[in-house]
Amino acid sequence: MPTFEVFPVTSATEQDMFVNVPWVVYSGDPNWVPPLRSDVAKQFKPENTFFQYGRLKQFIAISRGTAIGRIVAAVNDRLVEREGKPIGIFGFFECVDDIEVAKALFAAAENWLRSQGMTEVRGPIDLSTHNNCLFLVDGFDSPPMVMMPYNPAYYPTYLETLGWTKAKDAYAYDFPLDKPLSPEFEKGYRIACKSGVTFRPLRTKGEEFEQDCVSLYNLFNKAFANNWSSTPRTLEEFLDEARSLQDLVDPDVFPIAEYNGEMIGFWMGLPDYNIPLKYVNGKLNWIGILKFLWYRRQINQGRVIAICSLPEFQRKLVPLGLIYLGLQGGIKKGKPYKRAELSWVYEDNDRSRKLIEASGGKIYKTYRMYEKQL
Repeated sequence: MPTFEVFPVTSATEQDMFVNVPWVVYSGDPNWVPPLRSDVAKQFKPENTFFQYGRLKQFIAISRGTAIGRIVAAVNDRLVEREGKPIGIFGFFECVDDIEVAKALFAAAENWLRSQGMTEVRGPIDLSTHNNCLFLVDGFDSPPMVMMPYNPAYYPTYLETLGWTKAKDAYAYDFPLDKPLSPEFEKGYRIACKSGVTFRPLRTKGEEFEQDCVSLYNLFNKAFANNWSSTPRTLEEFLDEARSLQDLVDPDVFPIAEYNGEMIGFWMGLPDYNIPLKYVNGKLNWIGILKFLWYRRQINQGRVIAICSLPEFQRKLVPLGLIYLGLQGGIKKGKPYKRAELSWVYEDNDRSRKLIEASGGKIYKTYRMYEKQL
């Protein structure tokens, strides 16, 4: 007889248990970075804009009064509309090392998705790919960088055992900053400037920050509209996320490219705030804030989230110019960065992969998205 029970989350107490599952699963794992509990909890509050275009069901596995697993089944109507088929998603999956618990959790999620008329499911996706998604399948020997996933090595094995198949892989590239860039990148920067392109840092204060974020939003929609499995965000959703990151931005590693006053490209870099977050243990109370401020002094690396240029400006070598400026900003005097991660890049994104590899990046972590027919 099973020693656990799986059921939907229906109370505040069960919601707290749902949020706490990772602290059970990752106990003793030196590479795990605890998420902020408040960030996880707010995903399920009625004011989350996801509920304007989607629906979900949370499940937990309980054993002897302790939550030992969790999963969320969701229907994102924007994804269904974009792909033209009834495809659901799963996310927020965490589970102790017990295949029977995982099997029961996925069975509950899949049954709920069938009840919603879904015939296929993809994941892990925490409601949308703008949030946490993907499972780590290779590169478990180091902590994740800021806003990147991490999971036990047995998760991919469990999914494959339960009939899930690979949908697509994605890579994280390691980029040491102690080696000079090829001269071609500075040359590309000079050519872009001669073509009338201007470069500047992202503005991070007041109304200027808001203006830059609106431009970033418009550029995202133009450049990444066809990204696989992605769904459009409203300006409100984009600005909410941008404001949450406003105080974390280092303008020296966030260069903007403009042409005739219009934003046409950017290099989005962030310091690796996972380093201080590891000591906060999921709570930004006054003690957590003090720990964060103290340990942020240890930050010595950063993550490049995106390199973007409108297609018509790639011929003007804007991507090379952005890479040159982003990396120069990272190694300028007084900066602490010793390495960067460029992530994530889908395996079939040949243009970006060639550019990153030409600049010296090496794949050091692999992530995977899975699918299953219901």
